[in-house]
Amino acid sequence: MHLLGTLQRNITLTLSLMLLSFLFSAPAFSAKLAIVIDDFGYRKKEDNQILQLPTAVSIAILPNSPHGKEMATKAHAQGREILIHMPMAPISKQPLEKDTLKPSMDQAEINRIIQNAINRVPYAVGMNNHMGSAMTSDRQAMDRVIKALNHSDLYFLDSVTIGNTQAATAAKAAGVPSLRRHVFLDNVQTEAETRQQLNRAINLARKNGFAIAIGHPHPSTVRALQQQLPLLPADIQLVAPSGLLTPSPDSPVVQEPPAVIPPTEQSKEPKPATWLKPAQQAIISMKKSTLMKVLTKKLMTFEQDKQFPSQHLESNKDKVE
Repeated sequence: MHLLGTLQRNITLTLSLMLLSFLFSAPAFSAKLAIVIDDFGYRKKEDNQILQLPTAVSIAILPNSPHGKEMATKAHAQGREILIHMPMAPISKQPLEKDTLKPSMDQAEINRIIQNAINRVPYAVGMNNHMGSAMTSDRQAMDRVIKALNHSDLYFLDSVTIGNTQAATAAKAAGVPSLRRHVFLDNVQTEAETRQQLNRAINLARKNGFAIAIGHPHPSTVRALQQQLPLLPADIQLVAPSGLLTPSPDSPVVQEPPAVIPPTEQSKEPKPATWLKPAQQAIISMKKSTLMKVLTKKLMTFEQDKQFPSQHLESNKDKVE
């Protein structure tokens, strides 16, 4: 009986020490980063290279692009998330895609164009805007867009091509799930710019718990992502945008100036204490304190049992009877 009791206490002590080790070493949570690549369907070579990146990288397909349906089928087979990259009118004069949404369009025309886009981009679960500074800044126009989406079970990702965008306000009023972009990866088409903007997105994800970055299938963007995504820090979890819808990130994200993290430091896991939120730190501290008290009590009991083995045997016998 004494040997069995000692063995049980040793097992309990070992498991407690293993739990304590895990609590001190494991990250408490992962900051979530969503990456969406826009303008899919025109550059077949680069599109296929993007489809070789981790499947958590999502794609947004232009509805009237020549290879859009083919790319949607390939991406869906991989389990990759697909969005409709909906052309919307900009303020500046630029060449426009066919069926670009304009503020002057009525509900029926917007419904027709969006339904046609849904038919042309199979397996889409969301929509974001291609250009669209004029459209997204017009509340009434966005009300019509969101109303059309409300019948399609698609979420809306605001690309934020203008500061006074009304997309989130319209979506919230209609009860349609929505998100917004935080970082553009390649406004300047160089590998260095994409690396710097990816690091900026990582920093924002750590600060706010999540971030959404949008890029395009430029050759420089493809090369930078091929190099950098395998080096994502251990505390960064790559997710599809829909993974950020629950719970919905309603609170605004505090932007910060771009910051470059040297490539040699990207693979280093940051110390949790430098980026955990105070509430999370407090919870971890409570858990550690409680566990230490339990371990101390176990050790004291173990030492007493060694000094008074017969007394322990008697108490065990009393419990059995």
